[in-house]
Amino acid sequence: MMNEVCPFCKPSESQVWRENADGLVLHDGFPVSEGHSLVVPRRHVASLFELSPEDQSALWMLVSEVRQHLAEQLRPDGFNIGVNDGMAAGQTVMHAHIHVIPRWNNDVPDPKGGVRWVIPEKAQYWGDE
Repeated sequence: MMNEVCPFCKPSESQVWRENADGLVLHDGFPVSEGHSLVVPRRHVASLFELSPEDQSALWMLVSEVRQHLAEQLRPDGFNIGVNDGMAAGQTVMHAHIHVIPRWNNDVPDPKGGVRWVIPEKAQYWGDE
């Protein structure tokens, strides 16, 4: 079911840079790094887990293609790939999507812990170094 007000159901042509039968790849509207992209299912669902296992698998294959393309084009040193599933997890657009975020050495002072920093006081699980 398409949602008329959902920005991912009818994105502008300039936002879409790749697509297949299962999903779209969009330039993030508020990128945190060069190449920050969103892999979005064509079907309007709030959570990836509302999709069948086959549809989930197809989206993750698209994530892999996007990562490979960005690796070849931008040559980042790493990636953050993730999902905000639900409002409590920070999801702001209630259409499932997977972030593919290229990362470079020294883009932040210390990237250790990666996505664990969503709750800063619990992020550092390692001892003082």
